[in-house]
Amino acid sequence: MSIMSGILNRRRFLQSALATGVSLRHMTQTFAQNAPLLDRGRLIVVFLRGAYDGLSAFVPYSDPYYAELRRNTRIPYPDGSMQSTIRLDDTFGLHPSLAPLLPLWQEGSLTFVPACGLPAPIRSHFEAQHQCEIGIPGKNSEATGWLNRLATLEVSRRRDQRLIGIGEANPRILAGQANARLIARGRSAMQTGLMANDRTREALLALYSGNDALSQAFRQGADSRLRTARELNQDTAPASREMMAANNGAGDVAGLTLDALHLGTLMRADPHLRLGFLSAGGWDTHANQGSVQGQLASRLRNLALALVQLRENFNAPEDMIIVMSEFGRTCAENGSSGTDHGHGNALWIIGDGVEGGRWHGRWSGLAPNQLHQQRDLPVHHDFRNVLTQLLAKHFKLSDSHLQEVFPGAQWDSSLDGLTRSA
Repeated sequence: MSIMSGILNRRRFLQSALATGVSLRHMTQTFAQNAPLLDRGRLIVVFLRGAYDGLSAFVPYSDPYYAELRRNTRIPYPDGSMQSTIRLDDTFGLHPSLAPLLPLWQEGSLTFVPACGLPAPIRSHFEAQHQCEIGIPGKNSEATGWLNRLATLEVSRRRDQRLIGIGEANPRILAGQANARLIARGRSAMQTGLMANDRTREALLALYSGNDALSQAFRQGADSRLRTARELNQDTAPASREMMAANNGAGDVAGLTLDALHLGTLMRADPHLRLGFLSAGGWDTHANQGSVQGQLASRLRNLALALVQLRENFNAPEDMIIVMSEFGRTCAENGSSGTDHGHGNALWIIGDGVEGGRWHGRWSGLAPNQLHQQRDLPVHHDFRNVLTQLLAKHFKLSDSHLQEVFPGAQWDSSLDGLTRSA
């Protein structure tokens, strides 16, 4: 049986089971696969906290309602200049600040799904981020993160550390049974702190020499910090120091791009690390959002540079980078020349395994009768279904494994062309 026929059979099985109300958790043997689950490539998730404006990143410039809805925040119609939308096709264009990503689109390694998100509208950042990170819409109580569940699939067979996150102390997406390596943001990751002093280190290790959970956690954290600092001050340290000096303490670009560089360095140094997480805040643009210039343009420029850095580090045929956010923003700008909390948004995918150079899924435009509550982009594609498609077709996960990572996810036939045929 060919890979494509196997995929089609698996999709029909999913649809049939869901139609009859049968839980796939009780059918784990039907399409079980015995290959290592996470050895087909590296998966990097970049989370944009605060709900970025996807309609400014991927501009629906040809929609007749766009200019009316976005009088002050509109990105001008493509005219070939860097002060206008960069045309991608007859429907969408790129914000000019994202120009560094245009080569990825042209080479076919960048795509996006334009109306994606949580199935039910949530306008709370906290709740929406929580549900996106645990991968279970509607659940606000404690739960493991979906990246951790993905790493946990092999815990019973392999004890290698598979998961790494940079920047946040305890992101929910990494919480769970699998042990995640957590690295400080920016320049702090290259510093050893008090542990660099031999006498201090010996005293602290003696103090926390017991077998209790706190002592074990301290020793593990101390070892991780020293090991991280050593690795980051070896192969790519000169480039890191040069970047920090050139930026002279600047914020977003130095932070996110340096984090991306560190992630690549650490994952190359440890081939067992297959799943990575980065995040960037500051996307809640309620006022003075700007257009070609301004606060959003600056943040998109920073993001583009960080994604270029990630692509340089993660460019093997089976590597994949996902960019997501908790929800989108209103289609119409508000009275403060900003945008408010919305619903649907664009989810990005970068990698050789995607059918890039074109967008995927359903787009219904900006006419009032096509919008959610006549104000937001609708969610035509549950984000779990998009990610399930990627994990199934690119990383070859079985149906039972997919349901462990994203309980209740379904196959979305409109995304069948999202990944390249093997």
